[in-house]
Amino acid sequence: MFAPRDPDEYLLASERRVIRVRRHWAALAWDIFETAALLAVAVMISYILPPGTWLIQNILWYAALIVLLRFAYLVLDWWVERIVVTDKRFMMTTGVFTTKVLMMPIGKVTDLTYERTWVGRLFGYGTMIVESAGQIQALNQINYLPKPEQVYDAISELVFGDKKAQAERFSMIRARKAALGKKSNG
Repeated sequence: MFAPRDPDEYLLASERRVIRVRRHWAALAWDIFETAALLAVAVMISYILPPGTWLIQNILWYAALIVLLRFAYLVLDWWVERIVVTDKRFMMTTGVFTTKVLMMPIGKVTDLTYERTWVGRLFGYGTMIVESAGQIQALNQINYLPKPEQVYDAISELVFGDKKAQAERFSMIRARKAALGKKSNG
């Protein structure tokens, strides 16, 4: 009831999911560092304080608890966020308490670029920049995208590839699922 919806629930029966990922864990790197540093400062201050300052100690540890709860929320927010690419559109679902669904039709894509810094190459993430016909879209820039080469190739095939071959491949996949007795999406 309170769990965010699965992004696949937003797909149409005629859509084929090509990619479904969450941002790379490196998106949390600064938050991990910040939380660890704040907790280390709390421990050092607690160690330095004289024994009779129980009120300051309590306030300090409640502040540390708030830092940990904030970090837990950020991790949960990262965990529920999904980037989904189908044969018809890009989607990103976000939000722990309020679900937000960002969407852009594949047909509007005019240019596709990915960038990788040396740190991104080391850890396996990059930034995808999606441009559309004269408009700034909600999914204009996706940072910390895992395996950006594979995502770039798949999206390029969808946008610029042979539409007839894609449709035939999709119908073959659906026929194979039907032959195996699996529920089809059509």
